[in-house]
Amino acid sequence: MIKILLVEDDVSLSDSVYKFLEDFATVTQVYDGDEGLFEAESGVYDLILLDVMLPGRDGFAVLRDLREKGVTTPVLIMTAKESLDDKGHGFELGADDYLTKPFYLEELKMRIQALLKRSGKISETTLNYGDVSIDTSTNSCHVNGKTVELLGKEFDLVVYFLQNQNVILPKTQIFDRIWGFDSDTTISVVEVYVSKVRKKLKGTDFVTNLQTLRSVGYILKNAD
Repeated sequence: MIKILLVEDDVSLSDSVYKFLEDFATVTQVYDGDEGLFEAESGVYDLILLDVMLPGRDGFAVLRDLREKGVTTPVLIMTAKESLDDKGHGFELGADDYLTKPFYLEELKMRIQALLKRSGKISETTLNYGDVSIDTSTNSCHVNGKTVELLGKEFDLVVYFLQNQNVILPKTQIFDRIWGFDSDTTISVVEVYVSKVRKKLKGTDFVTNLQTLRSVGYILKNAD
């Protein structure tokens, strides 16, 4: 499921957005700029919904720091600051979209979907990589037309790699994204599941191009 970080200090609005999106995405709520920056830097989110007027570090400062640190996660600014100068400032800092309060929740969702499609996080239900084909609507995997059973986190792991080709994925980031911050297991589970996937997809383009970066994590090189 899509993961969204919601940085909004208005608890009522935050809860409304959370409830509206809960069937579409996993939403993490934080209520100040410093915590928002900390969460956003983890790299596990597909999209950030960012208020501007926040306790501590304001939204513009959060956005500036994220972009300076190379975090490319799409950011949708949500704010009552509607002047052209404010909007221009947001886009200059690296915002991907700007929604002025008050807004309709339906419009927010449409803008979210547009950004996710633009960034490749949601598209058609089929992901193809060389001889491997993944159907996210049925959680099925095929290699050269033959079904390969990927169970639970194995499937999620393969999808995550396919959605982040040519990107270095630290083991900590993979763990946080697939298993979650509150998981009872340890980070070593990432290596266990990568090994499982490699065995099940042995001989495929996916395994050939999935490289281990010692003491760091993994990278799936683009398919030839």
